[in-house]
Amino acid sequence: MAIVYKCKHCHQIIGTLDAKVVDTATLGWDQLTAEEQQTMIVYEENGQITVRTICENCERTLTQHPEYHALDHFIH
Repeated sequence: MAIVYKCKHCHQIIGTLDAKVVDTATLGWDQLTAEEQQTMIVYEENGQITVRTICENCERTLTQHPEYHALDHFIH
């Protein structure tokens, strides 16, 4: 099973883990609220798990332009 970390803004793949068993506590997912888990973690039909997070470039852009937080998407 692959766990793919992908930027929710630019869709760049940040990293991939290949795991047969997922320990949610080790990955820190147990620290997320139920709403955060629903928003960030997507269980794909092919067995892949996609974690929607933010890459360094988009984080930097949001820091430089805080008004972008109000937008659903700021990268086109």
